[in-house]
Amino acid sequence: MRVDLLTREYPPHVYGGAGVHVAELSAVLRPRADVRVHAFDGPRSGSDEQQGVTGYDVPAELAGADPVLRTFGVDLQMADAVRGADLVHSHTWYANLGGHLAGLLHGIPHVISAHSLEPLRPWKAEQLGGGYRLSGWAERTAYEGADAIIAVSAGMRADILRSYPDVDPARVRVVHNGIDLDGWSRPESDEARATADRVVRGLGIDPDRPAVVFVGRITRQKGLPYLLRAVRELPPEVQVILCAGAPDTPEIAREVSDAVATLSTERTGVVWIEEMLPREQLVAVLAASTVFVCPSVYEPLGIVNLEAMAVGLPVVGSATGGIPEVIDDGVTGTLVPIEQVTDGTGTPVHPDRFVADLAGALRDAVADPARAEERGVAARRRVEDHFSWDAIADRTMAVYESVLAER
Repeated sequence: MRVDLLTREYPPHVYGGAGVHVAELSAVLRPRADVRVHAFDGPRSGSDEQQGVTGYDVPAELAGADPVLRTFGVDLQMADAVRGADLVHSHTWYANLGGHLAGLLHGIPHVISAHSLEPLRPWKAEQLGGGYRLSGWAERTAYEGADAIIAVSAGMRADILRSYPDVDPARVRVVHNGIDLDGWSRPESDEARATADRVVRGLGIDPDRPAVVFVGRITRQKGLPYLLRAVRELPPEVQVILCAGAPDTPEIAREVSDAVATLSTERTGVVWIEEMLPREQLVAVLAASTVFVCPSVYEPLGIVNLEAMAVGLPVVGSATGGIPEVIDDGVTGTLVPIEQVTDGTGTPVHPDRFVADLAGALRDAVADPARAEERGVAARRRVEDHFSWDAIADRTMAVYESVLAER
């Protein structure tokens, strides 16, 4: 079976969970199928090409066009290039149109992995302007025409069926995201721990202080402004580590920057790391922390939660989207209740209450280091039991086989 994966992100150009997902998925599928990857950001190196990875530039004629039209220009190239595939599998709206057109053009099944949904990210209108209407059209068209849709959580499946009621529920399957258990593990040897200690101290982190760590892009869905309010209520000895960059818009960049600057005048130990850290450095940061926090108002699953849990951290996360399918409340971390408006923004109905509950859960998490360590051990065990990539590869192959059998 030849499977062509279409994606916006692929190493070395990865800035979010979808890119991590495709990289890991392609690796575990290769022993099971002939896998070709088609990605944005231009031609790849010789080693990538040997792995069947092809990168595409935006057509020169669209260089000055709206960003979404530039995306469509790459999609058209991908749709043509998958000739000979048995099945095409697209990831995120950036590549969904390419997958849809490829399915129609070549008469092959189109499978979508749903990592997020445009109707549930209306704040992107700030970022894309009129292009947001185009991205929404592309996503809706692809979803309604897809042979199968893989949701990364049961919560995401419900969101898909609510957002796109014309989609046949039988075509939406749940296959959770996975985690590279070897790549995301706590440093154990004396040498590894010494190296990790040097890394975190070089970043301005004191490994001897309790710490709350956040990892994510600066975007409305990640709920960072709520976290910055909540940490003002934490004990003064607690560090706040923010691995946060790639802002969606100048407006939210300024909002977060101003809030961090104010917070830094009120307490010590505020560490803001804006660049995307290499995995080994991020593992060192996680291992030096007490608790991971995910204050998202929209999160289909949250691969960053799996990464933190694999390193042995308990997670405090919003009880929204797929997060409750990851965190075992009271065992591997804490779910923070959140009542949300139904306009698609995910905004808390009672933001002050959400902030207070988030602060309370974080205070509780750092108050008992022994319990935090115990929950971290349980977190690692949970990802080992439920989120291994081998199991996810088997489930994904089962989806492929079922749609091919139906043709």
